[in-house]
Amino acid sequence: MGGVLEGVRVLDFGRYIAGPYCATLLAEFGAEVIRVEKRDGSEDRFVAPVGAGGEGALFLQVNRNKKCITLDPMKPEGQEVMRRLVATADVVVANLPPQTLRAMKLDYDSLRAVKPDIILTTATAFGGPGPWSDRVGFDGVGQVMSGSVYMTGGGDPPYRAAVNWVDFGTALHCAFGTLAALIERGKSGRGQIVEGALLATALSFTNATLIEQAVINVNRVPTGNLGQTAAPPDIYRTKDGWVLCQVTGHPLFKRWARLMGEEEQWLNDPRFADDISRGNNGPVISERMARWCAERTTQEAVDTLGKAMIPTGPVLSPQQALDHPHIRAAGFMQDVDYPGLPKPAPVARAAVRLSETPGDIASRPPTLGEHTDRVLAELGYDAAAIAALRQSGIV
Repeated sequence: MGGVLEGVRVLDFGRYIAGPYCATLLAEFGAEVIRVEKRDGSEDRFVAPVGAGGEGALFLQVNRNKKCITLDPMKPEGQEVMRRLVATADVVVANLPPQTLRAMKLDYDSLRAVKPDIILTTATAFGGPGPWSDRVGFDGVGQVMSGSVYMTGGGDPPYRAAVNWVDFGTALHCAFGTLAALIERGKSGRGQIVEGALLATALSFTNATLIEQAVINVNRVPTGNLGQTAAPPDIYRTKDGWVLCQVTGHPLFKRWARLMGEEEQWLNDPRFADDISRGNNGPVISERMARWCAERTTQEAVDTLGKAMIPTGPVLSPQQALDHPHIRAAGFMQDVDYPGLPKPAPVARAAVRLSETPGDIASRPPTLGEHTDRVLAELGYDAAAIAALRQSGIV
């Protein structure tokens, strides 16, 4: 049985994460996705290289289940190939600046002139309208301009997150918006623009902090790993590593106090009467938890907290994450081979499962231009025409 999006064709002009991962999620649930790259390969193909051909870990993660063609869309012959492609497509994904979309004739008006019901999914750094609408940026600009970096670490210097959560969050929002646009098109026959923005994503993730600031002017400052609105959310040293303990809500706090063997002390003290009070007095609670963890190994701490139904987890290195028995048993990752890799790559499956129409990593990421001839033939180009396009540097 095909995926839930079987029959949907997506053209992926995306770069790096927000666009390509959006398209990958659509592909994992059955859409046919064609990645369009420069003739010598797009820059995002070669970030953090792991293969003999220079392909990077990020490329392998966000480009499974796709076909790939190479194309110079700025030449007239390339524009004709683009026009034929667009005429067959349901969705165009392109996280490119507006001026680049216009230059490539990927702006909505140009696309709609070819395919009136086309859906254009875009993502920019800052969105608009606004004075920064035409500026470019990566994941980090969303982190720093949303309050997230300001509140991370100890404050001097502020710390950016090690993972690109703004990019991936934008990809998720764009995929969600694309699905909504496809449903609407099924009802009305209309296409539309789906517009994401890195800064909008970051603000949506930090919104509770921003609401608190706007409403009660709390002016919070960074406190490292120590929670501010509940306790004891913190990371603690054990005999042989580190462990997270995260307690929010009074029922959980009662379990924690019971585990400490000190229910009367903690539950009758007005400083710890509710989450916000516990957050305001977090260092006192955290000091007690730190002493408890220091007396135990990481495994002992995690097992004891887990049995008490208190949220916990060990701080794992990347290798430890790969080796963790639950991560292996749950099937979150799938080994995917690729030409030139010394061993298969553990690629994370879509992080949501459908019971009746599950997603699937059905094919490895494509090599550069792997499907060019096949796609061109589907568009009506014969062997001589394809050879001519190659000779003239169009594909």
